[in-house]
Amino acid sequence: MKLGVIGAKLGHTASPAIHEKLFRILQVEGQHQYGVLEMDRSDIPNELQRLRDEGYTGANVTIPYKLDVMPYLTDISREARIIGAVNTLHFTDNGIFGYNTDYSGFGRSLEHAGIGIQKKDCVVLGSGGGARAIIQYLADSGAKSITVVSRHPHSKTEFDAFTKTVGADTIDYQDFEYSQGGDVLVNCTPVGMFPDVNGCPASERIIAAFPAVVDIVYNPKDTQILQAARRHGAKTLNGMYMLVAQAIGSEEIWMGRTIDSSVIEQIAKEMESYYE
Repeated sequence: MKLGVIGAKLGHTASPAIHEKLFRILQVEGQHQYGVLEMDRSDIPNELQRLRDEGYTGANVTIPYKLDVMPYLTDISREARIIGAVNTLHFTDNGIFGYNTDYSGFGRSLEHAGIGIQKKDCVVLGSGGGARAIIQYLADSGAKSITVVSRHPHSKTEFDAFTKTVGADTIDYQDFEYSQGGDVLVNCTPVGMFPDVNGCPASERIIAAFPAVVDIVYNPKDTQILQAARRHGAKTLNGMYMLVAQAIGSEEIWMGRTIDSSVIEQIAKEMESYYE
């Protein structure tokens, strides 16, 4: 099975390491290959056709191409269509199909950490590409309220239309800092990510107002926002389990089988050893 990750600059991608660890655990190393597929945006349609012609089974898609691949797909899954982004391609005899496993990967990570969403007041920091799947998951999981904190809360953009569709409110960071907090705080910004490891996307006062804090950043594994949350007794979760879970979700599509959550946990622990 030929697989890979599509992107622009992929020198530091963790995807091959995750998939190779899975192949080792499943004892299929010789049967599966996972490579890096760098390409320019203008080459996407021709490259997708080339991958299909060369017998690829699937590919992951990373930033900045999660939206760019969509016009060239035969069909798109419900969650990918609503979110407006694709991170998994499946090449078949009937065409190229797109999915979004960031959605399920986030859900699996919350389940693993024991963080419930139903009837909870949830706050999402950031309005970038990674935020959409998380906001949609929160809405589908019965969150009592969803508030998105954005630098441009009142811009008339596609993202603004998306938040209205799922019933989320949007505020700026100043209003957030004067708010009363909530139940679950999710950081979808790159603040605190390597190499700027001393950054924190919110003040300690407001972080302390949440009993559960999630950071989708995985490098470093213990960011400033998570450290602050733990100082105040919060349950915390970094982005590594989600990263691995979305990769395993892609493999489940390509392999046509379910992979036990213990495999996700094993790979996540191994991957965390690479990061401080």
